[in-house]
Amino acid sequence: MADIVSPLPGIFYRKPGPDKDPYANEGDPIEAGQTIGVVEIMKQFSEIRSDVSGTLTSFAVEDSGTVNPGDVIATVTEG
Repeated sequence: MADIVSPLPGIFYRKPGPDKDPYANEGDPIEAGQTIGVVEIMKQFSEIRSDVSGTLTSFAVEDSGTVNPGDVIATVTEG
């Protein structure tokens, strides 16, 4: 298992916009470098990407949830 952590404080969003599909859902296969969400801080957005390939096991933060640096956002089962 590998954790995807927030590099900065802000609000975590799973979707690129209110009427858009999520970048990824629990149970989805993902590739290393794939975007799983964004963190907004002061109207600037930073993509959150997986460092490993595998299955997105779970999100530890709700959509629109507050995150701090080092907070686990999601877990990936490698393989």
